[in-house]
Amino acid sequence: MTVLRTSLRNFLAHKGRMALSAVAVLLSVAFVCGTLVFTDTMNATFDKLFATTSSDVTVSPPKVDNAQQTGTPDTLPASLQAQLAKVSGVARVVPEVSSQQATVADSRNQDIGSSTGAPTIVGNWNPTQTKAVDITSGHTPQAPGDAVLDADTAAKHHLAIGDTLRVIAGPGDTKVTITGIATFRTTNPGAAVVYLDTPTAQQVLLGSRTAYTDFALDAAPGVSNDRLKAQVVAALGGHGYQVQTAAELTAQNQQDIGSFLNPMKYVLLGFAGIAVLVGVFLIVNTFSMLVAQRTREIGLMRAIGSSRRQVNRSVLVEAVLLGVVGSLAGIGAGIGLAVGLIKLMGALGMHLNTADLTIKAATPLIGLTVGVVVTVVSAMLPAHRAGAISPMAAMRDAGTPADARAGRVRAAFGVLLTAAGGTALAMAASSSTTSAGSGLLAVGVLLTLVGFVVVGPLLAGLVVRILGAVTLRMFGPVGRLAERNALRNPRRTGATAAALMVGLALVASLSVVGNSMVASATNQMDKSVGADFIIQSGNGNPISPAAAQAIHAAGHLAHVTDRTDVAATVVAPDGSRDKTQIAAATPSYTDDLQAKTVQGRLIDAYAAGAMSVPEGWAKTHKVVLGDRLKVAFTSGSTAQLTVRAITSDDTVFDKGAMYMNIADAKKYLPAAEFPLNDMMFAAAAPGQQSQAAAALKAATADYPQVKVRDQADYKAMIKQQLDQLLNMIYALLALAIVVAVLGVVNTLALSVVERTREIGLMRAIGLSRRQLRRMVRLESVVIALFGAVLGVALGMGWGIAAQKLLALAGLGVLSIPWTTIGIVFLGSAVVGLLAALFPAFRAGRMNVLKAIATD
Repeated sequence: MTVLRTSLRNFLAHKGRMALSAVAVLLSVAFVCGTLVFTDTMNATFDKLFATTSSDVTVSPPKVDNAQQTGTPDTLPASLQAQLAKVSGVARVVPEVSSQQATVADSRNQDIGSSTGAPTIVGNWNPTQTKAVDITSGHTPQAPGDAVLDADTAAKHHLAIGDTLRVIAGPGDTKVTITGIATFRTTNPGAAVVYLDTPTAQQVLLGSRTAYTDFALDAAPGVSNDRLKAQVVAALGGHGYQVQTAAELTAQNQQDIGSFLNPMKYVLLGFAGIAVLVGVFLIVNTFSMLVAQRTREIGLMRAIGSSRRQVNRSVLVEAVLLGVVGSLAGIGAGIGLAVGLIKLMGALGMHLNTADLTIKAATPLIGLTVGVVVTVVSAMLPAHRAGAISPMAAMRDAGTPADARAGRVRAAFGVLLTAAGGTALAMAASSSTTSAGSGLLAVGVLLTLVGFVVVGPLLAGLVVRILGAVTLRMFGPVGRLAERNALRNPRRTGATAAALMVGLALVASLSVVGNSMVASATNQMDKSVGADFIIQSGNGNPISPAAAQAIHAAGHLAHVTDRTDVAATVVAPDGSRDKTQIAAATPSYTDDLQAKTVQGRLIDAYAAGAMSVPEGWAKTHKVVLGDRLKVAFTSGSTAQLTVRAITSDDTVFDKGAMYMNIADAKKYLPAAEFPLNDMMFAAAAPGQQSQAAAALKAATADYPQVKVRDQADYKAMIKQQLDQLLNMIYALLALAIVVAVLGVVNTLALSVVERTREIGLMRAIGLSRRQLRRMVRLESVVIALFGAVLGVALGMGWGIAAQKLLALAGLGVLSIPWTTIGIVFLGSAVVGLLAALFPAFRAGRMNVLKAIATD
């Protein structure tokens, strides 16, 4: 109890000094809890949606592994409805039509689909839909040309009853009028949803009025779902249809949505882990400084009988108190963060309901555990130092000589770790395989990070002096005082800078990798892409036949290339079977994408009965020119194709692709099973680039999903997509930077307290308030710049090693983003200035006489 009372007294006595450390714990725990609450809420919301929309039993087409992307959903014959209606235990059979491979445009021919990656879903209105939505305006589709639109999409695009929509799919294209607005009972999963009358949906989406995509069965009273499924399976025989109960379909849907949500959850938790790591430096620094400032007090406690164990335990109890307070506040902040994320998702098109906020019992326990464990572990080293203070320390001033320099053992250990990490990075950069290189890269990153943290105090003496000479000497004596203050305790300076170093190292490394990826892709385009125009469907669906015809009919073109991926199983001479996609294209594709070959000529792979294979695959399976491969096309026949070319793996585009003639591929697949073009290429007639561009734009004007880009546009798209990803990552890393800034603030604030008498004496001999504040600010700036130097050096090492490893995937151009590096240094100086505002203000307000009299 004595230890607990002492710890509580010390905690309350230094609550101001603990505040920023508590904020670091709060932020870290908030990110963890916010992520868990947000993803749990999304899971619960989708679970509710799936549970309310699943029928007792659903019959779907047979599942085809490695299916062809035909642009049309798999179907069931309409005649199956009568057969299912006769099954014992079936109360009702609801035929359903649904497709996610359609585009919906408004009267201005603008695609109204989601811009966040969610699908556009078009289907028939049927009784099953009433489980998910309510018609809140107008009426259901009652005749051809009627359509119901979901309320969220209607509001986003300012659409109302009476407005015209155009539904574009592979089999058909039709105009409809909005006759009703439907509101989701649970959540709109971010999709644009349109309901049509059944005959129109069948014709436009499936190309047949004698087919459906599935049948929803309602069980008769007293018949369980499992029993009904068993009876349906028995009645259907061995046709391979998928028959699922509501629970099974819900579980499958949950698994599908989990494949999207789980990676997002783990990514967010990863960034939370980075914030926790940065917070560790702050907590270690805080307790180290508090222990140093209480050296005499602890010495007196030891002199009157306190044991080392009791002193150690006293510091750890303070850490527990700090962890509990910070964690409890963090749990509350995490719930608020989750609500904010839900609102953000709503702005992006996924409207989650905060009334469904899901806080599992494990979430606060995880948050509390993370906060307390991290705080206690961080305080262990300072607690050990506190326990090592002898009773004789009661007769000395606060602080210990050991705090003024880094130990030789620590420095040697840090150099050893850094050297080992650097060696691992070098080995990763020179690795011949990505699997081995990835492991070495991870080891190198970890070792160099720990090594830089350990060796930080040793580097502080050198780097801070250089930075001082460059940035501080111009401020005269005040600048030299700031430099000496930063050098006074290298261990403290190193730990403070290390917190900034972690975040900035990640920013620098990702910038190098991102810039190199863009430069590599641009370089590859310049070297290998010969087409003037690259044509794709912007929503990720294949290009519809009507759009493809319009592109072929455009004028001022030298040629147009069709390209698609055909699903097949390739059997190598060694007997191995690889399920893959063969790039089937017209022979002009060899001009559009000038893929290098290591053996043979690529144009020969477009002859009848021929194909190409990639270099790596050929080496693995010992395939050489002239070998005949058995190729089984999914939903088609089997062919014997001769290898006429082996392509180089040194590329970004179509890396690892197998090629064949699209006309030859059509021999082995029924027309209904042949995949639509996933891309098209076009070359302008000589001297008619601008006319060809205008002709293609005009030809595709009626197809809003089709995007025509020249090479400059395509390069800009690649850069924009990568920049969006990096900006999102930088935003998440900002939390770690914020925690690091708190560390600088806390270090300076405690340092000002530690130097109270010294500051008073300096003021007494003529240092003005303004000069004192400037000294504190400059000290903060040089510490922040020191962290930037370490972070940029470390990050560039990581980034260069990662780029060399990515060169195995064709990303062979190293590009250093010097502008970003410059912004990092400038931003670090600004961070240092901002972090010093409060400590400098506090130092300037000190009463001189009281400061001198401080013990």
